[in-house]
Amino acid sequence: MNRSFFSGILLFTLIAGTLQSASPDPVFAEHGMVVSATDQASLAGITMLKKGGNAVDAAVATAFALAVTYPQAGNLGGGGFMVTHLADGTDFTLDFREMAPQGAFRDMYLDSTGNVAEGRSLYTHLAAGVPGSVAGLLKAFQDHGSGNLSLKEVLAPAIKLARKGFRISSGLARTLNVFHDYFIRNQSAAEIFIRSDGRPWKAGDRLIQKDLARTLKYIAKSGREGFYSGPVAEKVAAEMKRGGGLITAADMARYEAKYREPVRGTYDSLEVLSMGPPSSGGALLIQMLNMLEAIPLDSLGWNSSQYIHYLTEAERRAYADRAEHMGDPDFWDVPLKMLLSKDYAAKRMATVSPDTATPSAQVFAGDPLPYESRETTHFSVVDQAGNAVSVTTTLNTSFGCGVVVRGAGFFLNNEMDDFAAKPGVPNVYGLVGKEANAVQPGKRPLSSMTPTIVLKAGKPWLVVGTPGGSTIITSVMQVILNCAEFNMDVEAAVAAPRVHSQWLPDVIMTEPNGLVKDVRVNLQRMGHQIIPYRWGYIGQVNAIRVTSDGLYGGSDVRGENAAVGY
Repeated sequence: MNRSFFSGILLFTLIAGTLQSASPDPVFAEHGMVVSATDQASLAGITMLKKGGNAVDAAVATAFALAVTYPQAGNLGGGGFMVTHLADGTDFTLDFREMAPQGAFRDMYLDSTGNVAEGRSLYTHLAAGVPGSVAGLLKAFQDHGSGNLSLKEVLAPAIKLARKGFRISSGLARTLNVFHDYFIRNQSAAEIFIRSDGRPWKAGDRLIQKDLARTLKYIAKSGREGFYSGPVAEKVAAEMKRGGGLITAADMARYEAKYREPVRGTYDSLEVLSMGPPSSGGALLIQMLNMLEAIPLDSLGWNSSQYIHYLTEAERRAYADRAEHMGDPDFWDVPLKMLLSKDYAAKRMATVSPDTATPSAQVFAGDPLPYESRETTHFSVVDQAGNAVSVTTTLNTSFGCGVVVRGAGFFLNNEMDDFAAKPGVPNVYGLVGKEANAVQPGKRPLSSMTPTIVLKAGKPWLVVGTPGGSTIITSVMQVILNCAEFNMDVEAAVAAPRVHSQWLPDVIMTEPNGLVKDVRVNLQRMGHQIIPYRWGYIGQVNAIRVTSDGLYGGSDVRGENAAVGY
């Protein structure tokens, strides 16, 4: 398959929703709120809250339901991150990112000439890392669930949706039809996601996934062991052997989800709680907010040329640091003290001209010594007690590497592309990495996922996150600024047009009709190059704003996202 085909299908899934000029009102609820990519998954989470569960129970139910109803990114075969603030003041962040199998090695994606072999890290069995979603979700449920619900109860909605099927939306029908040729490459995928009668999918068709239902039942009955050992793990190992992949049953058994220290920062009166390495998201988000804090953004005007100029200058400096310094903290000494320092941020912004773009070729990563001693889906949950959960999970690109584990019914990820296959060579999202993110056995690839909870006076104020590969971090930042600086309601904040820059390539990327003409002209006069974002619309933010009145859910109009409350 040539790369242009995959670029086309990636473009389609990111622009399937329509960005509207006027956003609808946010959804209001008094007791609990779930905002996710599908209404079935949001309802699964709300059902747990109504049955006496807490936000963690609801998050786990939502995630497993997404594995059924949002197959392009919701997953059992991928990984992700969870950021949680509990009503008792406890904060935790959980890393269930995929891991490189023990058979992985540094140059596994290079050809005989030393160049990156096109597609090997994306569309083959070698692209898959050891999945972490199931381990992470079960760990969160066991350690922080309410105790009022059994695992069987929490997985019941997902099992029913898989076993009996569900009526697909027009958006999912379009996506399945566009990916028809992708599914043909894998017999197991074709048997599930291509109609047996040969006609295209249409809205209202029922999608039944019996093998996935059986896998979910194993998990409901045996917990972690129902996925990481026994029949499911054996099926994964057999699939790898059949397709020349590297994951073994021993790799599955070895996988571990890990609690990580949250990264924290402040922006004016707000406290930002986010995910640390191996996600780059939280650290870069806080670094960019630190760089922008001293600038009177509200007086510049939302999406004015000056506002976008400062955002771009902060972004290019942060992403330069990402390329140099960030990787799995179990394998690399990440200079978080530097990256989170307000003093460092001030020094970075001191090099910014107010009216001239800084060429990325003149932007370098900082020296940490003085400071040291992409397809994805996001959902947000808040319950009546004030517990808040922000979760982002991923397969990387839509439907991962395109391989459904035979007899198990779920897609495997292609997260190995998030490693630096070769230093300085960009991945599918254009991100450049260096030795910090090189392939090693047991290592977790660097991520841009940025599940975030913003606190005010110690209580949740905004729960936010998004899919979108390298644009995740800048999308989350812009939504926070939309609420904090421009007093937008949460639906307007997530629907507003976005821009993105990431150091390399040295451009500002925009959504269709995202900038008015005079802003574009002014930015170009400053020396900025402006191009359309290659995949159309930027991100699909799902957020909850917590106020004294109650909960307001913002579901991004760029997709078929659903805010459900009660």
